[in-house]
Amino acid sequence: MHALATHISSWLGTYLQTAHAKGFVVGISGGIDSAVTSTLCALTGAPTICLTMPIRQTKAEFDRAGEHMQDLQSRFANVSLQTIDLTPSFETLSAALPANATSHALAMANTRARLRMTTLYAVAQANSCLVAGTGNKVEDFGVGFYTKYGDGGVDLSPIADLMKTEVFALAKALDIVASIQNAAPTDGLWEDGRSDEDQIGATYPELEWAMTYNGDPSALSGRQKDVLDIYTRYHRANLHKMQPIPVCEVPDYLKALLKQ
Repeated sequence: MHALATHISSWLGTYLQTAHAKGFVVGISGGIDSAVTSTLCALTGAPTICLTMPIRQTKAEFDRAGEHMQDLQSRFANVSLQTIDLTPSFETLSAALPANATSHALAMANTRARLRMTTLYAVAQANSCLVAGTGNKVEDFGVGFYTKYGDGGVDLSPIADLMKTEVFALAKALDIVASIQNAAPTDGLWEDGRSDEDQIGATYPELEWAMTYNGDPSALSGRQKDVLDIYTRYHRANLHKMQPIPVCEVPDYLKALLKQ
């Protein structure tokens, strides 16, 4: 087994013992991040529940998720599979929301992610498990390309210190199914199956470059300047996701007034 996979799976196992939990729950999207994360969880030997939660999902995404789950179960006896169709629940929730929410495409896309998070935690708590996050470094700490309290709502993040290109390299070492290794990255929140690059306007290698660039912007090419602008715009807009929840600190003299 690759040394990096051993390191992460060992970290997962140690954290599991510290948390006094029994195993892991991983949401499977049909993408590279969830495939790698679920494999690393399975490598611990602890019970690993792979859960796919389609909401008007594209057939390609659903098929890739199913292919990975079947492959993982064939390789690891500790892996179990569940499919929970959340489309009816999403439609019921949509019907109860005000029109200005349902007409807001991004708000409803993020609602899908938050509904999936709720489902993951219900299954995890019922099985005394932890929800394993699937975010990588450039998404979680660079452009903030995830849903707050959606796929960002997890108990631990095993691959959040890996760039997307490193996740792809680890996927190859772990022999993740070819359909997932070859698929364009997507967040799975849109019925048209748009890719991450379609949404962001830059590839992950470009974003990784921008995340680590600290030179003189005036020396950059036109495309490099565009990519750096894209990265900077996303990073600033999504910084609230990456920082702790702000707490209003109340001076003691104001608290004392409550006792008068």
